[in-house]
Amino acid sequence: MTEYTPPKVWTWNKPSGGAFASINRPIAGPTHDKELPVGRHPLQLYSLATPNGVKVTVMLEELLARGHKGAEYDAWLIRINDGDQFGSGFVEINPNSKIPALMDRSGKTPVRVFESGSILVYLAEKFGEFLPSEQAARAEVLSWLFWQMGSAPYLGGGFGHFYAYAPEKFEYAIDRFSMEVKRQMDVLDRRLAETEYLGGKDYSIADMAVWPWYGGLALGRMYNDSAEFLSVHEYKHVQRWAQAIDTRPAVKRGRMVNRAFGEPALQLHERHDASDFETKTQDRLAAE
Repeated sequence: MTEYTPPKVWTWNKPSGGAFASINRPIAGPTHDKELPVGRHPLQLYSLATPNGVKVTVMLEELLARGHKGAEYDAWLIRINDGDQFGSGFVEINPNSKIPALMDRSGKTPVRVFESGSILVYLAEKFGEFLPSEQAARAEVLSWLFWQMGSAPYLGGGFGHFYAYAPEKFEYAIDRFSMEVKRQMDVLDRRLAETEYLGGKDYSIADMAVWPWYGGLALGRMYNDSAEFLSVHEYKHVQRWAQAIDTRPAVKRGRMVNRAFGEPALQLHERHDASDFETKTQDRLAAE
């Protein structure tokens, strides 16, 4: 392998390579004009069922399960591999061009919310659920929520990219990020040895944020054979927590929304009504 010497000034003069090369670029802003669709519900979600997208659809389904009718939502599929996130309408909601993005049209003036952690806090405060009001308990939940926001890039953009998506395998990069991911799993395992959920005894937005990433890893759903590679079975308390959350009906529904990959029976590209889970999954649409 030829040793790389960085130039004095970096320039974008060739594709970056890897699974997402077609959508990577060093500038922001829209690439094309495209208005976003708007459904009949107050909450309009534009997303894809990546771990960050699943956080929000799980939260919405959990709110509906608790009887919050105001949490009804329309979920529209944003195909990031096709560059939908660079359409002008999407960039108006999220100038960072990342899913998920939410518009709350329940008030006189629509409110845009972007970044998955911000959306979770917004919905928790709006409906008074899954975020404690007592100061110490609230601080614990928010600490674990922001732990995820700071830690997951090492799992996804670091380990996941170099282990599963990069055009070449680099031992240094894979070793570096494998070490960090295992350290993070140990952080979670030690916490979950002390308490049932990350924030304490109650399920919260901290669990909803962390579970799609680290629960997905523990359950063998991330980055090909990475569960074996990282020996995730060793983290017994993470396994207990991940499996328990996986059985929640709202979590099962949330994982299906805006899913455009995997088993057709688990793909609900758009969600506009609770009945869509029974009638609009890709296997049922194909049968029609």
